[in-house]
Amino acid sequence: MKNKRIYILLSDTGTWFTRMIKLYTKAEHNHASIAFDDELREVYSFGRKSPGNPFVGGFVKEDLQSELFRKASCAVFSCEVSERKYNQLREYVRRFEQEPQRYKYNLLGVLGIMLKIRVKRENAFFCSQFVATVFEQSGHSLVPKCASLTTPADLGRSEALKLMYRGELRQTMLSSETGSEMYPAV
Repeated sequence: MKNKRIYILLSDTGTWFTRMIKLYTKAEHNHASIAFDDELREVYSFGRKSPGNPFVGGFVKEDLQSELFRKASCAVFSCEVSERKYNQLREYVRRFEQEPQRYKYNLLGVLGIMLKIRVKRENAFFCSQFVATVFEQSGHSLVPKCASLTTPADLGRSEALKLMYRGELRQTMLSSETGSEMYPAV
C-alpha cells in the first residue's frame, strides 16, 4: 500500500484579531488548517464563517484565494501516512463537512489555553484543537499533549511533521497555478 501526504498549514492573515492573538502568543503563525491535497484546495479548519466577523466561527472549508488570505504568511508542513490512515483522517473530516452547522468555534477553549485549563466542549473546536483531534481520532498524535491545549506553534514544532515551505501563502498558490515546484526550498 502506498503512503500519502497530509498537509498542515499554519498561517497569519494579519487581521486585527490575529494581531491581538499574536500579542499574547508571540508566535509567527496563529492559525492551523489541515489539507488533503498538495495544491491546498481541500483545506479545513475552525475559523471565521464570515470574513469580516471573527466572532462568528465554526467548521470551515477554507478558500485560500479569498481576500482573508490575500496577504497571509504561512508555513506548510507535511506528514506521510499510510493510505489506510489517510482515508481514516479524510473520512473523519467528511463527517464535519456533512453537517457543518453542528459545530461551533471553541472561544472558551482558546481562553483555556491562556489559563492552561483544558476546555473541551462537545462539537466545538478552535483551529489547532481541530487539527490535533483529527489525528488523535485515527490514533496518530502529532504532539505530546491533549488536543484541547494544542496551539498552532505546538504543531509547528511537531517531530511528526516536515517543513515544506515558509513564506507568503500567495507564492504557494501561484506555484500550483503555474505548474512550478509547489514548495520552493525552505
